[in-house]
Amino acid sequence: MFSTSHLHPMLVHFPIALIAIGFLAEFAFLLFKKEICLTKMGYYLLVVGTLAACVTWLSGDLFTSDMEGAAGKVRETHELLATVTVVISLLTVALRTYMLVRKQESQPLKVLAFVLYALAALSVSATGFFGGTLVYNYMMPL
Repeated sequence: MFSTSHLHPMLVHFPIALIAIGFLAEFAFLLFKKEICLTKMGYYLLVVGTLAACVTWLSGDLFTSDMEGAAGKVRETHELLATVTVVISLLTVALRTYMLVRKQESQPLKVLAFVLYALAALSVSATGFFGGTLVYNYMMPL
């Protein structure tokens, strides 16, 4: 039988994969400047990954149970990092969309967008790590 508590574990993989692979595409674009498709792919993966992160964050907030003790502390860290991931991802999407719409290709904006994307990739990875710690170390379903 399907339960709403299954929703969060089903969704968590999407933002991790989409944001991480999108960042790798952006990084590859730095190495191979002629391949403009890499930065476009990075942008589209960022947008979809950010949407997935928002939905996943919401499912975790609405459909997972509270935890106590050491597991509760790990969950608090997981929740904080999830919120950080969503905020950084939204900021990165907003900046990249602004650059695309306004055709702003200034170097400082490009660097800022890349750094924000890197932070989003790191934070989604850390969020996944703490979520995995909850599941595997404390045998707690998210």
